[in-house]
Amino acid sequence: MIIGIDLGTTNSLVAVWKEGAPVLIPNALGVVLTPSCVGFSDSGELLIGQAAKDRLQTHPKQTIANFKRYMGSARECELGKRKFRPEEVSSFVLRSLKADAEAFLGETVQDAIISVPAYFSDAQRKATRAAGQLAGLRVERLVNEPTAAALAYGVRDAGSERKFLVFDLGGGTFDVSVLEIFEGVMEVRASAGDNFLGGEDFLDILVEDILASCQSELCNNDLSPGDRQRLREAAEKMKRTLSAAPLAELSLRLRGKNISYSLNEDRYIELCDPLLQRLRIPVERALRDARIRASDLYEIVLAGGATRMPIVRKLVTRMFGRFPVTTLNPDEVVALGVAVQAGLAMDDVALDEIVMTDVCPYTLGINTSQQLSGPGGAFVDGFYLPIIERNTVVPASRSKDVYTVRDGQPKLGIDVYQGEARLVKENIPLGKFVIDMPPGMPAGGAGANVRFTYDVNGLLEVEATVHGTNIKGSIVIEEHSGVLSNDEIRERLDALASLKLHPREDVRNAALMARGNRLFEEALGPARMQISRALAQFESILGRQEPHEIATAREQFQSWLDSFESSPLIDA
Repeated sequence: MIIGIDLGTTNSLVAVWKEGAPVLIPNALGVVLTPSCVGFSDSGELLIGQAAKDRLQTHPKQTIANFKRYMGSARECELGKRKFRPEEVSSFVLRSLKADAEAFLGETVQDAIISVPAYFSDAQRKATRAAGQLAGLRVERLVNEPTAAALAYGVRDAGSERKFLVFDLGGGTFDVSVLEIFEGVMEVRASAGDNFLGGEDFLDILVEDILASCQSELCNNDLSPGDRQRLREAAEKMKRTLSAAPLAELSLRLRGKNISYSLNEDRYIELCDPLLQRLRIPVERALRDARIRASDLYEIVLAGGATRMPIVRKLVTRMFGRFPVTTLNPDEVVALGVAVQAGLAMDDVALDEIVMTDVCPYTLGINTSQQLSGPGGAFVDGFYLPIIERNTVVPASRSKDVYTVRDGQPKLGIDVYQGEARLVKENIPLGKFVIDMPPGMPAGGAGANVRFTYDVNGLLEVEATVHGTNIKGSIVIEEHSGVLSNDEIRERLDALASLKLHPREDVRNAALMARGNRLFEEALGPARMQISRALAQFESILGRQEPHEIATAREQFQSWLDSFESSPLIDA
């Protein structure tokens, strides 16, 4: 059995292809969305999902979120007194999703397909694979998120011919893909994106404006991590209110001071205009690369939770002159598509007539030297030589010849980059290696054929063969910043083995306790005392360890919290 996982910045989901259809798998709380949050409980156990999310406010130093954006980097995330790499924290979420799938399916799960943003770099893709390994999964394939969304839609009517665009705005990343379906083949024509543009940025804009508007009531520098998280959660509620109402208001007490703030849609559009303009650029590039006019598109498909925002939907409607398609839940569509990809990988007969192709979303090349004009002109280093152009159909293998620039040059350096700029200093370095040249050769007399091979998982291999010989350079890209080696993965697996994941059967109890503690911090006066008494009563029942009694008390406590949180007292 192969499961499909949408590892998201804000929320993650797991799904499976079952009985001819994709099926979303609920977590221990009975919902399909698992917040991509990780934290430690007071007893030192790992909390994943909603319980960790609610502790972002009450225990900000023991909880972490939004770590997906740092995948593939050497940046470490602080969690309590320990530091973890982004792929390690991601592996905790994957372990939890794996446990949910095993509980749902009644069997051990070892294989998975994981979605990644289309514009994820080679390093970020390798980090995602490493996260899967650290979670005890064999990652069969990585699939681009907009491609997965297209699969979820396209599998319903794979026989028809049409072109469409997937507009995928998640919590932390933005991707666009232009696709074409014909004769059962789903072909990605072009992809573009922005790895640092998502719903979290629209929230950041709002938080910054609240702080600027309330400078007389509070000082930004005086806010504790818990206060910042409370403000952020209040801003998130405002953002959601604007999705259904023309005006949203905030009333909050921070550091002993009452702050109030109101926002209408016109003002929010004004605040977010720089972000909205950034959304246009990848769309225009994808259409241009695909050589397709917007009027030729059959439909525009929305994916990613951030596309729920009316300001985003209005932008898309204006750009294309029509309403986008929202038949499937934008929070769930990628996970459904990854489950379809899992069905394809398992050769399910229901998918026999579907063929999927994808593209390399960015240009890959090397650093070269160019000779200045005129006889005997000097060579200047730092010019980009593209080898695989962006939006080349994958798997792809391309090669180019390079030559020495000095007499007797003993070595040839192969510096690998990703990007679109003319100068390598403006592109992203991926790694480098060196090959030996035949001795005593004049400038230009020796060289190598450099071959790039890019597979369907978005992973890159580079090799160089010296001209006139069968000698090949190393295909391993060394000094790849942020990527764990196989030995490092094994070492970290051993280190992580001692960390205890919170028991799945207790997740619902832990989530309710975390929610109650969060509400206690938010409330004041009599309301706070009500929550304290309710928490103490629930804790006492947990201590008696009677499953039936706990189940009844949990249902009652959850109902009470729902009622309390929806009442005006919470804003007291």
